[in-house]
Amino acid sequence: MLTEDILTRLERIVGVENVSTAPERIAEYSQDALKQIFCAEVIVSPRTAEEIAAIMKLANERRIAVTVRGGGVGYTGGAVPLRGGIVLATDRMDRILEISGPDLVAIVEPGVTNYRLQEAVEAVGLFYPPDPSSWKESYIGGNIALNAGGPRCVKYGNTKQFVLGLDFVTPTGEIIRAGTRTPKNSTGFHLESLLIGSEGMLGIITRCILRLLPKPKARRTALAIFATARDACQCVADFTSSGILPVALELLDRISINAIEDYAPSGLPRDAGALLIIEVDGLPEAVQREAEIVREMCLSHGAIRFKEAANEVEANAIWEVRRLMSPAVARTGTIKLNHDAVVPRSRIPEMLEFLEGLHRRCGFLLPTFGHAGDGNLHINVMLPDREEATRRRGADAVREIFQQAVALGGTLSGEHGVGYAKAPYLSLALTDETLGLMKQIKKTLDPNGILNPGKLFEASLPPHEVGFVAADQGCC
Repeated sequence: MLTEDILTRLERIVGVENVSTAPERIAEYSQDALKQIFCAEVIVSPRTAEEIAAIMKLANERRIAVTVRGGGVGYTGGAVPLRGGIVLATDRMDRILEISGPDLVAIVEPGVTNYRLQEAVEAVGLFYPPDPSSWKESYIGGNIALNAGGPRCVKYGNTKQFVLGLDFVTPTGEIIRAGTRTPKNSTGFHLESLLIGSEGMLGIITRCILRLLPKPKARRTALAIFATARDACQCVADFTSSGILPVALELLDRISINAIEDYAPSGLPRDAGALLIIEVDGLPEAVQREAEIVREMCLSHGAIRFKEAANEVEANAIWEVRRLMSPAVARTGTIKLNHDAVVPRSRIPEMLEFLEGLHRRCGFLLPTFGHAGDGNLHINVMLPDREEATRRRGADAVREIFQQAVALGGTLSGEHGVGYAKAPYLSLALTDETLGLMKQIKKTLDPNGILNPGKLFEASLPPHEVGFVAADQGCC
């Protein structure tokens, strides 16, 4: 339990109004998109790196767990305070400090949403490519901590390709400045890279220096429907020989298509095996030719329907099909185990065949969609009820999915991270030596183990409890 003395010291650091023990705020900040609540004792909202450093020094002194929270939209429990203690909310650190066209750089605080950054840079003719589906709610700090991706990663890569530098506070309270605003930097260790994908376990990001690009002058979007998933996957695999690299190459399988038609009918053929959403961008002349190649590729691979957007409105209507996926799929079961596995693009057909066989064996719907262009598939295991036996079978299915992904040369996640949801499966993808080095780095930076404990290396929940929300859960 946090004593009155500790709460008073926190109030002195950040101000009384920025320390809360109100039950409703505790409940809101003690969960993420999994909706499993592990109650913090206090929510603290700092404004500066110096305030964060003071909080971390107090937490080390009193051995208090600290969990950093951004937008709270993750699917692996990375921002959930499994060990109680302090939730350090970055909501107030939401300034866009600079956008430089000549340097192609944006400098922002971690609480800026991806959407706000996109709007701000595009307003001056610039471009920040990473675009996770949660872009309107997810924070840049969280995007970096999870190395977030999105549809445009096929061409432009994940968040790590766009981080030039970071300021962060170590778990023991030191303020570190790493990296520069210059595109080239070979001065010392790249400590900023250590924070990318660290899931809030190695430090607390306070300032982000991000690489920008000129905004593409044109884009073209198309929807292609295939009779079989194999035809669609072969089309994806063969894009490497087409001479172009699409911005986005998204796949939805038959179960996903039918889920959308049940949720918000869009006129998609229910008997289709899969559909692809394909987008290209760049200079107008190049985009026109690339759009022609996209059409040729899809038709040569047996597309039974092909539609290219004639304008921005039609392009947004095509992307709306993809945006409907999450709520549509959620209606197909009682519990949704939402995971993102990655396989080499050439192995996607084998992964989909495996999922079809798994569906027949376990009986669960397994709607699959996602970023086929880089092999990052979002695979949902839909459980029909909350019974423990069902949940155990669901956990077994999840393990089989990850085993198959690794066997095909892939891994457990492309953008969601590990958190506590995937922690039971981490040894499938990483060797004991690799895990040992990661633990050693964690121990060096966080000797008291107070920053975001219970994640990654620890299976804090039995696999069949992940994603299970009890009817009486709460923080009261």
